Amino acid sequence: MSITGQKTTDTARHGTGAEKDLPPRERLVRAASRLFYYEGVRAIGVERLIAEAGVTKATFYRHFAAKDDLVVAYLQTKDAYYRQVAEPLAAAHPPAEAIDLIFEAIAEHARERGFRGSPFMNAAAEYPDADHPVRALVTSHRDWIRGLFREQLTRLGHADPASAAGALLMLYDGAMAAGYLDDQAAAHKTLLDAVRLIRSEG
Repeated sequence: MSITGQKTTDTARHGTGAEKDLPPRERLVRAASRLFYYEGVRAIGVERLIAEAGVTKATFYRHFAAKDDLVVAYLQTKDAYYRQVAEPLAAAHPPAEAIDLIFEAIAEHARERGFRGSPFMNAAAEYPDADHPVRALVTSHRDWIRGLFREQLTRLGHADPASAAGALLMLYDGAMAAGYLDDQAAAHKTLLDAVRLIRSEG
C-alpha cells in the first residue's frame, strides 16, 4: 500500500459499485480524491463532484458550504493516511532505519502507475493565497513531516537535527516531483543516497 493511500488503478479513477452504499459525505470525499488528484482541483466543478458521488446538490451543500471545504476534507484524509503509515514506522524501528523506511515508502508510491506527485504540493500550486485554509492544511502537513524527521534525527544524535530535518523535507518534496518527472529507478537511488548522507552527518 502506498504512503499516500491513493490507489492508481482504473477502478480508483472511476469508483466502485460498493461506494454507492457509503454515506453521502464519504462518497463526496472519495469522488474528490479521485478527481482532484488526477485532474486538478480548479478543473473540477461542484456539478461534476455531485454527479460522480451520486448525490443531490442539496446533499452536497448540507455537508460542505463550498467546494473549498471539500478540498480541505480531501487533504485531511491524505494527511491522516500519511500519519497512519509513517508514525508506526517511526515508533517500531531505530531512527536511522525509520527514516530510510519512510523514504522507501515514498519511493514505492512514486513508482506506481498513475502517480501524479504529492496531493499537497499539487493543491498548493492551485491556491496561491498563503492564508487560505487549503494552504494552512498544506503547511500543517509539512510541519508534521518536518517534526517527524527532526524527532528521529534527535534520537539518532544528529548534531543539528532541525537543519537536517529541513533538508530531508526538501528531499521529500523533490522525491515527489522527480518520481513524476524523472526516471524512477534513477530517482530512487539518488533519493536514498541523499537521505543516508544527510542523516549520517553530524
